[in-house]
Amino acid sequence: MTAPPTLSSSFNITFAVTGASGSIYAAEMLRALDADPRVSRVNFIASESALRVFAEELQISGRNGLPEKLLGASSSKVHQHSDTDIGAGIASGSYPSSGMMILPCSMGTLAAIANGLASNLIQRAADVCLKERRPLLLCVRETPLNRIHLRNMQLADDAGATIFPVIPTLYDLPQSTTEMARQYVNRVLAHLGLPQPGAYQWQVD
Repeated sequence: MTAPPTLSSSFNITFAVTGASGSIYAAEMLRALDADPRVSRVNFIASESALRVFAEELQISGRNGLPEKLLGASSSKVHQHSDTDIGAGIASGSYPSSGMMILPCSMGTLAAIANGLASNLIQRAADVCLKERRPLLLCVRETPLNRIHLRNMQLADDAGATIFPVIPTLYDLPQSTTEMARQYVNRVLAHLGLPQPGAYQWQVD
């Protein structure tokens, strides 16, 4: 896998949300990407199932203006795509992408990516990252895991993806679920080459 851009580079990130529980993580990720001056563009995709989870967990409904609803304001760098738009730039290997993350990543999306289905924009954009050797972070969220889930994780990892389970840290003594989500997002972004100033770092005596 090629290395992510250096900190002086302009990051063009694809961020997808699928139907697993965990909308608070998606909201915190979008806020972090929008606020980071190193990120010039965010290609945002939410699956149909993700829309239902947003409605149930965050009381945010509808596809229209979803980034603005999550951020609480409009953003010039966040560009929303329909999951059915397979003609979007991020569906092509010639598009200059810095990488992609799916948070949360459902087991169905994991299975499709691991087996190369590429039947919608999220799956196709992920497939492009794999074939172009670009960073692809699959933030899977499910428990317990059956053998099919584990096998698909291994297949995706073998193809070049990073399996980044949604597991919050506790050693930083979080005071709220939002703080737990934010620290998890910080770890994901650091892995992508975007360390965050507010990230907790374990100190060795």
